[in-house]
Amino acid sequence: MLGALFFAAALTPTLIPRSFLTQGALAGGCFAIGYFAGILWRRLWHYLELPEPSARARTIANALAAAACLLVVIVALGRTADWQNSIRAVMKMAPVETAHPLKVCTIALITFAVLLVLGRLFALVAHFLAAHTRRVIPRKVANVIGVIAAGLLFWSIASNVLVRMAFNALDSSFRELDVRFEPERPQPTASNRTGSAASLVKWQELGRMGRRFIASGSTAAEISAVTGRPAQDPVRVYVGLGSRDTAQARAKLALDELKRQHGFERKVLIVITPTGTGWIDPSAMDTVEYLHHGDVASVAMQYSYLNSPLSLLFQPEYGAEAARALFAEIYGYWTTLPKDKRPKLYLHGLSLGAMNSEKSAELFETIGDPIAGALWSGAPFESRIWRSITDSRNPGSPAWLPEFRDSRFVRFMNQDGPTVPPDAPWGPMRVVYLQYASDAITFFAYRDAYQPPAWMAAPRGPDVSPELRWYPIVTMLQLALDMAVATHTPMGFGHVYAPEHYVDAWVAVTDVQDWSPDAVARLKTHLGTAARKAAGDSAGPDPYGDRGG
Repeated sequence: MLGALFFAAALTPTLIPRSFLTQGALAGGCFAIGYFAGILWRRLWHYLELPEPSARARTIANALAAAACLLVVIVALGRTADWQNSIRAVMKMAPVETAHPLKVCTIALITFAVLLVLGRLFALVAHFLAAHTRRVIPRKVANVIGVIAAGLLFWSIASNVLVRMAFNALDSSFRELDVRFEPERPQPTASNRTGSAASLVKWQELGRMGRRFIASGSTAAEISAVTGRPAQDPVRVYVGLGSRDTAQARAKLALDELKRQHGFERKVLIVITPTGTGWIDPSAMDTVEYLHHGDVASVAMQYSYLNSPLSLLFQPEYGAEAARALFAEIYGYWTTLPKDKRPKLYLHGLSLGAMNSEKSAELFETIGDPIAGALWSGAPFESRIWRSITDSRNPGSPAWLPEFRDSRFVRFMNQDGPTVPPDAPWGPMRVVYLQYASDAITFFAYRDAYQPPAWMAAPRGPDVSPELRWYPIVTMLQLALDMAVATHTPMGFGHVYAPEHYVDAWVAVTDVQDWSPDAVARLKTHLGTAARKAAGDSAGPDPYGDRGG
């Protein structure tokens, strides 16, 4: 009964549309959890020697339960397509005609069978250990010790053997991918570009994501063609993981390269913390470079080969260490410059980059000479500052788009911009969090297993299905799966941030004043069209490949 209820709940919608493969795997896993909970309850009842129903009563109850379970499963499978279409509708995706119920059931059955075998293997090991322990201690105590010992054994094998082997294989794979050259991105010939012959950073040491960031930047001519005004070539500095042995040495190299390219003579200077693989979202950097007519310098430093989830799991300290080292070098030099001649200094990061960028600047270090602000997009649910501000939001403001105090220091924005009027006054520092209500990487929480999250309360975000409901344990697992596929949504939803929304965010953060509303609208159209074309063009170099990092 519990397995069937968990199975049905797993088919209901959450934040991201699911394929029949992910739907089946999730439903099978949830069925196994419900089944395990039922078995555990039955074993506990028997273990406590509580009264049990007669054989006839059990037969009748089992028949009724089987019929009810079958009905629940059939009804849930019949509604699955409508549930998935409720998500697709808010994301402006074409509806699906079927959710492939037979395929979902087949995959769910295979998933359940695998988990059932593992569960029974665990039970056998626990029974074996308990049986040998009963010789010296009481039976009930021995059973408990057997379960604990089996749990420790399975955990040790999983974490120290399987996980470590998987990590080594993935690390090697990502490392090989990082050094692979892409012929469509030749080495720059201009001396003012990172990776050129005159650069302090060698082209081959930039890594795949560094070469992608440097090669995908717009030129002054391209910017002028859109804005109709004079422009400069933006300065982009990137230091790959293989350039130096330590984070401090790479940060020093980044500072030297930024000074070589006269980055401190620009109007705007942005310290970027990339995602796990070193990827930087073109949507974020193209927009700010266009808005400031190329008078922008940006600097970034790679800290991992792994993608963001793996980097966070296996190397959580690397990103924070690298972000801190780079900011310390840049900020330390920036503070020595005359205040009326130095650029405005900003921070930026997407996803894991946002979380690590939060950690890069110390309040007491910068309070005497503060930076101008920060734009953090898709901040993960474990981001400390984001979590603190969201939890302390003004009463009545939604968790998916909070308002914080008088909004002079920090504002939240989504597809529709902020809830605060654009002409509302800012303080000396401007911080904007760009986030979508459909981004599970931002809104996942472990406590979703036992209580409904605040962002589910009405009113909901514009990109969240009205059919979404909370179920104990299941909702947390659904959102965990949503995190894994959050970068596979259309641009402007999930964890895929669109240029149009970055435009509004950068206008607010960097105090853009010389653009009319019509010009801003034209820029949004141009950048949005170009980004979607680049992301969907399989024939050419895709700066959005591996998006999300």
